[in-house]
Amino acid sequence: MPSSCKEIRAALAACLQSSDCVMLERNKPSDCLRPPLADTLPMRCQQLKRGYGDCKKGMVDMRKRFRGNQPIAVSTELEAGTGPGEDGERRQLYGGRPAVGKVVGTTDGEGEEP
Repeated sequence: MPSSCKEIRAALAACLQSSDCVMLERNKPSDCLRPPLADTLPMRCQQLKRGYGDCKKGMVDMRKRFRGNQPIAVSTELEAGTGPGEDGERRQLYGGRPAVGKVVGTTDGEGEEP
């Protein structure tokens, strides 16, 4: 298995081993991942399950064949530059000012524009 999904698979296995579904109810981890019991898993395990599925799908996605899966710890918002700027406003991808500035005034449609 390629190394891009190994960390998330190990984290999912550890989360399943410490969940109530396995520890208290004595179900198999594979049974806990299936729909009747999957809803009883903690939110962290459900997120890891979804992330692992997305990672496996990314391995066979032809659009990601050459670039590979993105690292788990890196968020796509930080890479795209869509996070808040220095003054708290959202910036465009190229780092310039937003295309639409602040609204100066309003008009009712009659008369001159402000």
